[in-house]
Amino acid sequence: MSGRWGRLYNGETTIDFVGRRWWGFILSGILVLATLVSLLFQGLNLGIDFEGGVAWEAPVKNGLTIDSATAILEDNNIESRNAKVQTLGSGAGERIRVQVDDQTTEVRSAVQKSLADTAKVDVAEVSVSSVSSSWGRSITIKAIRALLVFFLLVSMYIAWRFEWKMAIAAIMAMVHDVIVSVGVYSLLGFEVTPSTVIAFLTILGFSLYDTIVVFDKVHDNTSRFSASRVSYEDIVNVSMNQVLMRSLNTSLAAVLPVLSLLVLGSGVFGAVALQEFALALFVGLLTGAYSSIFIATPLLSLLKSREPKFRSLIGQRSLKADMTSLMQTGSSVSRKQSARSGTDTTGATSTPVDAVTAVLSHPPRPRKKTRR
Repeated sequence: MSGRWGRLYNGETTIDFVGRRWWGFILSGILVLATLVSLLFQGLNLGIDFEGGVAWEAPVKNGLTIDSATAILEDNNIESRNAKVQTLGSGAGERIRVQVDDQTTEVRSAVQKSLADTAKVDVAEVSVSSVSSSWGRSITIKAIRALLVFFLLVSMYIAWRFEWKMAIAAIMAMVHDVIVSVGVYSLLGFEVTPSTVIAFLTILGFSLYDTIVVFDKVHDNTSRFSASRVSYEDIVNVSMNQVLMRSLNTSLAAVLPVLSLLVLGSGVFGAVALQEFALALFVGLLTGAYSSIFIATPLLSLLKSREPKFRSLIGQRSLKADMTSLMQTGSSVSRKQSARSGTDTTGATSTPVDAVTAVLSHPPRPRKKTRR
C-alpha cells in the first residue's frame, strides 16, 4: 500500500500536530463558551429521575394523541406549558408519555383514568411512575460524586504509571469531554437521564484509554531519544503520527456499533432506553477521540517543553523529511548534514576536525640510522 493512505496505515505520516495545536484549542474554547452560554440561558432538560415528578405512559389507540393528552392535563388543572409529552416507539407499539411535576394521588388517578378512557383501554394498561424531588437531588449528588471519584482515581493511576504532568493533561481532556457533551445536550434539548450519566462514565473510560495509548507511545519515545538533543515537541509529533491510525481505528470501531444502536434501536425498533444510552455514547465517543489528539497531547507538550532539559529546544520541530528521518533513525536529515559540515543545531559553524589536525600536526621525522 503506497501513497497518503499507505503512510497513514503504516504510521509514517508527518503531520505537525504541535504546530497546529492552537486550532484545537480555539475550537474547544468556542465549544466550551457555547456550552456555558447555553447552560446559563437554557439549562439542561433533566429527566424525571433528577427533577422529580409524575409520568404516565399510555398506548396510542383510538383518539389518544399528543393534543388530546395535553387537553387532559388542562382539564385536571395541570399546566401543560411545563409538561413533556412525547411519542415513544413506532408502529403498533407506539405509546404516549406524559411527564409533569409532582402531583397528588387523586390527580394521578384522575389523569390515568382519563388517558385510559380516551385510548379506550383498561386503566391497568396506563402505567404511572412517580419520583420525589428529594430522591432526584440525591441521584444528582451521587452522579457528581461518582464523577469526582473517577477523576481522582484516574489521576492517581496516571501519575503513578507515568508522571503527574500526564495526569493533569488527561484530566483536563476528560473535563473537556464532559463539558462539550453536556453542551450538546443543552443546545439540542436532549433529556438527561440516569442512562445518560452511565453513558458519560463509559465514554470517559474510552477517552482515557485513547489518551493512555498516546501517552504510552510518548513515554517510550522519550526514553528512546533521551541520549540525543530532540525537543519534546518532536517527541510528541513523532508519537502522534505513529499511533494516529490506531486511534482512528479504535474510534471507528467504537462509533459504528453505537451508531447502529442509535439508528436501529431507537429509530427502527423504538427502544427509548437504547436511544438515551446510545446518544450519550455517540456524542462522548466523538469528543473523546477528538480530545485525545487535539487536547490531551498538546497540553502535555506545553507542560513538558518548559522543563530544563527541553526548554532550550522550544520551537525546534522536525518537519516532513526531517520527521521521517527522526522516526526511522532517531536523527533528522538537517542534523546529520550539520554534523557532517561541522555546523551545530544553532547554526554556528565550527572548524572541521580534519583541518585542525592538519594545522597542528607535523610531518613525521625520518628515523635515524643506527650504526652497527
